[in-house]
Amino acid sequence: MIFYFSGVGNSAWVARKLADKLRDRVLPIADEIRTPMEYTLAPGERIGFVYPVYGWEPPKIVLDFVREMKISQVPEYLYFVCTCGDDTGKTADVFMAALQAKGWKSHASYSILMPDTYVCLPGFDIDGEDELKRKLDNASARVDFIGEELSRKVIMDKHGCFEGAFPKVKTYVLGGLFRKFLMSPKPFHATDACISCGLCEKRCPVHNIKVEGKPQWGDDCTMCLACYHACPVHAIQYGGRTKNKGQYKLSL
Repeated sequence: MIFYFSGVGNSAWVARKLADKLRDRVLPIADEIRTPMEYTLAPGERIGFVYPVYGWEPPKIVLDFVREMKISQVPEYLYFVCTCGDDTGKTADVFMAALQAKGWKSHASYSILMPDTYVCLPGFDIDGEDELKRKLDNASARVDFIGEELSRKVIMDKHGCFEGAFPKVKTYVLGGLFRKFLMSPKPFHATDACISCGLCEKRCPVHNIKVEGKPQWGDDCTMCLACYHACPVHAIQYGGRTKNKGQYKLSL
């Protein structure tokens, strides 16, 4: 089985493509965490996790799910795949520590470069058309490669995620600042362009938005930006930081 978390759809696409190749089932973490249960593994069954990198670490909802989930037996083969716009920092180490706390270990791990979606800081925007096409073309080939390796249950000596430069600084310093100062949903608002279509509410994976005239955000936000990118009239903004920034829609 493959557990995944996804905001704008990149990680969901990867999880479903892998599931097709491996003939596995996919389960969305945002739904599964709402109704805790014990998962039963068949002998030799693979268990995988697919998630995006937020602030050079796994999303909090993914770590919370791993800490809370129960499985009928210690997984014989466990892997994870993280999607990122550039590099992963020490994301893999953070996730593997969460597994080790459960008495589990990762047998294989990968990162996949996908289009940038973070737009909430100066200098951050979606990719241009050429870069977008290049990343998506390479991602398709990368998923094929990963699927082939997982079908053979390849065991890695070390994780296969691209950490990039200064990974410890990015995850343990910048990531901490990101969590502390840049995770609040309070700057989200809808401009007068809002047509009250409700698409933001529908696309929010953690059901944190209610549309009553204009959308209202609760406190349970993952900063996935699904609402921002889904808005058909570009009415959703994050303070003044997203004005004139682009929107991303997965086109695979």
